[in-house]
Amino acid sequence: MSTADTPPTPAARKRSDVRRNERKLLDAAAAVFVRTGIDAPVREIAAESGLGMGTIYRHFPTRADLVVAVFRHQLDALSAVTHAEPAGGAPYEVLRRWVHRFADFLVTKHGLAEALHSDQAGFEALHNEFVERLLPVLDQLLKASAAAGSTRADVRAYDFMLGIGNLCIGVGTFPDYRAHDMIDLLLDGLAQAAPPAAGNEPT
Repeated sequence: MSTADTPPTPAARKRSDVRRNERKLLDAAAAVFVRTGIDAPVREIAAESGLGMGTIYRHFPTRADLVVAVFRHQLDALSAVTHAEPAGGAPYEVLRRWVHRFADFLVTKHGLAEALHSDQAGFEALHNEFVERLLPVLDQLLKASAAAGSTRADVRAYDFMLGIGNLCIGVGTFPDYRAHDMIDLLLDGLAQAAPPAAGNEPT
């Protein structure tokens, strides 16, 4: 029997189960954070994930541990998005989906300073990591959309990232603020009008 046909050992199955449960917890915590902020009760995260509160505390003993883990989980997903999108997807729609996911990620990012308390160096390191990893991704998405003729080509990724961040600042302060609606307005302003079809040019 080849190595490929060898069934996984109990220890390997346990490690796989642990990783699967951790992903479920992080996905659930991210969803709950977006809805209610990083101070959401652990029981709400447990209900979202379908796992027990004891499982959450075994993986993440403190609130800061959980927030940082969710931050890194979302960061990994956003960093990999250009490789995960199906071939042939319209670049503008890929950009739009990524920007809205980035906005959800910022909810966690904005809560990092509070979760880390006095660990300013740790917060700054995580902030720098997210800029270094995500700025090239956004730049790639903007260039792909511009090359397809869907959006303007004169927008810098750094400026655009700051603009999205500024639109998300009021989320935790004003419950009725609709950041995603404002982001859609920003994206609509970025869109390039389609050229007139042949034979329909204005006279």
